[in-house]
Amino acid sequence: MVDVLSQGEIDALLAALSSGEMDAEELKKEESEKKVRIYDFKRAVRFSKDHIRSLTRIHENFARYLTTYFSAQLRTFVQISVVQVEQLPYDEFIRSIPKMTILNIFEAEPLEGRMVLEVHPNIAFAMLDRMLGGTGIAPSKINALTEIETTIIERVFSRTFESLQEAWKTVIDLSPRMEALETNPQFMSLVSPNETIALISLSTKIGDTTGMINLCIPHVVIEPIMSKLSANHLFFSQKKEPAVEEVEALKQRVHRAQLPVIAELGESGLSIQEFLSLSVGDVISLNKPIQQDLSIKIGNQLKFYGSPGTVKDRVAIQINEIVSEGVEGLDE
Repeated sequence: MVDVLSQGEIDALLAALSSGEMDAEELKKEESEKKVRIYDFKRAVRFSKDHIRSLTRIHENFARYLTTYFSAQLRTFVQISVVQVEQLPYDEFIRSIPKMTILNIFEAEPLEGRMVLEVHPNIAFAMLDRMLGGTGIAPSKINALTEIETTIIERVFSRTFESLQEAWKTVIDLSPRMEALETNPQFMSLVSPNETIALISLSTKIGDTTGMINLCIPHVVIEPIMSKLSANHLFFSQKKEPAVEEVEALKQRVHRAQLPVIAELGESGLSIQEFLSLSVGDVISLNKPIQQDLSIKIGNQLKFYGSPGTVKDRVAIQINEIVSEGVEGLDE
């Protein structure tokens, strides 16, 4: 990210240059020197900026779907939004979440591997309180879940994966399925500690209670579909495919379209003087012998050769030959 100086910092820099405290030549020299960037192998960069932007767009939709779902389930004000999408080692994610939290471990076929939806205890217990008839306030002291509470949490969050499936439809058809619910991060081992993950952080507000919902996606899980996270792929995949009924209706309209059919007797060249002197009874010689087939055009394209005649006292022309593609005169 490029640092942007404030107006005060700009004024201080100009003052230092004018007073001689800083030398402009030295600044230029430092700028021209080769800069070395430190690379931490424990924080391997596996997701490009394009991937991060695509994940952000996908999970902004996920946040909107979750807002609608939880608002209907809890019958209270719910607001969920994406605050950050970042990549970091799996071990760092485990150390950043509470020791007692709600970990919804799930799989999403056809992807191989496990992911986790981590819900801060404040949010989870506010949901429980609301589902059990309360006002949606999280308790001051977080205790272990009872069997009833565990069952309720599993049911509530099992249906959130429908929202995740809908959000990912522009990239791939997923079939998320809850595998387990844990409360202790130390008992959860998705990947090796140094494996890079994409962490999508969702700021969540339920009534007056706030907290975070984190979606952890290991790189090894979505590596097979990384190419589909490019901006170009998302743009083209979001184009709506026409329905079968629309295609058939279009075909019917094309079949009913009117096209002019022109049978040319021949051509002749006249000067302006000759044209102005034409009168009734004059004969104009054409460039075709009488026994030669006439050119038949559809629009401006030569398509057939045929001979003139009559059918039931009406002028007609019989098609004798079909012009193949590429024949000279086709693009006249």
